[in-house]
Amino acid sequence: MYNSKITGLGYYVPENIVTNEELSKMMDTNDEWIQERTGIKERRWIKEGSDDTTSVMGAKASRIAIERAGLTSEDIDFIVFATLSPDYYFPGGGVQLQEMLGMRTVGALDVRNQCSGFIYAMSVADQFIKTGMYKNVLVVGSEYHSSGLDKTTRGRGVSVIFGDGAGAAVLSRTEDNSKGILSSHLHSEGRHAEELTVKAPSSKKWINEIMEANDEKDESYFPYMNGTYVFKHAVVRFSEAIVEGLKTNNIESTDIDMLIPHQANLRISQFVQKKFKLRDDQIFNNIMKYGNTTATSVIIALTEAWEKGKIKDDDVVVLAAFGSGFTWGSVIMRW
Repeated sequence: MYNSKITGLGYYVPENIVTNEELSKMMDTNDEWIQERTGIKERRWIKEGSDDTTSVMGAKASRIAIERAGLTSEDIDFIVFATLSPDYYFPGGGVQLQEMLGMRTVGALDVRNQCSGFIYAMSVADQFIKTGMYKNVLVVGSEYHSSGLDKTTRGRGVSVIFGDGAGAAVLSRTEDNSKGILSSHLHSEGRHAEELTVKAPSSKKWINEIMEANDEKDESYFPYMNGTYVFKHAVVRFSEAIVEGLKTNNIESTDIDMLIPHQANLRISQFVQKKFKLRDDQIFNNIMKYGNTTATSVIIALTEAWEKGKIKDDDVVVLAAFGSGFTWGSVIMRW
């Protein structure tokens, strides 16, 4: 079997920066409150009137990744697109990306695993390459949160957290089994689904019901999060997924050169860092600048860390995420 190796990385975030101070003008909050609970100082939100959408941002990030891989869109054999905020309820963003990039009629698969989306997408792409089915797979995470947030005091517990952006990676076949993705580990526990969710619209509460009710107090189509509950589970599952990956590959935590955790909350990352006794240079966080970009956060952070020279040849790189579902997982790579 082959291994899959990242050959190109790219990301895109909207130009519009929204600071905590600006949010305090929309709702009853302040910079100190937000930073203390999340570590976030600012985030990117698509500006009204912009042409950016989930798919458009995904295409912008993908063009960068494909060029850095030394390829063209014609060389891509398959697309795996992770998002919880597609342009349309259906079809998914993958087919839009295929058209925007002028690709051949390659397959396009959409992954709906929220914060764990990029980890799941990487695992799927890895299996296609390992079996020899495809040579180059484009893996994308893209999110447009800001248009669906409750930007009032009622929704402040969630709306201050999320940001918009996209990231992409090209996974390519390699015959060197010591490099690239060594293993991936995926898990879920659906009994906690309603602790972090958007309930409507859905087949349980469809458009006609919402329109007939015309209820301004209906919060079912805004994100809901039981923050304390999610935090408690996240710190446990993050650690489990990392340990599982390390044990599978006979790697010690001291051998980790770079940990890229999902950017959910800076306190979660700090907890994980302390648990594994990692130095500051062994973990990368950028939630301060971008907030939680869900399926995009791992790939944006990975790309930034690589661009800053923090990831070098032969480094052990660990990706880990936890989120709605609950779903969680890890990917272990040797760069």
